Amino acid sequence: MNPAPAATQLRLRPTMLFDLDFVLTVEQDPACRPFITPWERTQHEGAVRFPDFRHFIVEAGTGTQAVGFVILQGCRSRHRSIELKRMVIQVQGQGLGRACLRMLEQIAFRDLHAHRFWLDVKANNVRAKALYDSEGFVEEGRLRDCVLTDENGVQGYDSLIVMSMLEAEYAERQQAGQDAA
Repeated sequence: MNPAPAATQLRLRPTMLFDLDFVLTVEQDPACRPFITPWERTQHEGAVRFPDFRHFIVEAGTGTQAVGFVILQGCRSRHRSIELKRMVIQVQGQGLGRACLRMLEQIAFRDLHAHRFWLDVKANNVRAKALYDSEGFVEEGRLRDCVLTDENGVQGYDSLIVMSMLEAEYAERQQAGQDAA
């Protein structure tokens, strides 16, 4: 097995319709599935086509190796509130998630002029929650038992934790050098 590509070689490129087989495969990956609510192909097609969304393939390494995908929603919101709808990185423990999140923060605040960049994360996704905490996202609240889960034939519910970062908080982190990508 080849070593994981360096986070410094991370790129985002717009998702094309021909990429959706990869996206759907990643969503069905047993390592990723417990932490997301998979979409149908038509939902991804809409996100690729609709200008309020930004749907990206995450590539890493020296070639065009796809390692995940991300979706931003609310990119045309008059309220300047952009949601990180989905971030799925298949390679864990190499800093790719952190590097990707920082790129998305730049897109949200610098390119799309967001006032608020927000997300929700499943309460059982401890690793992602720790990343968002360490990157300055603030917990706003919990939506208790709002997502039906079905893991290995066992049904239950999970809660969502709503987190956000405001443009002033992002600017403070930038001035303090905390978000050097």
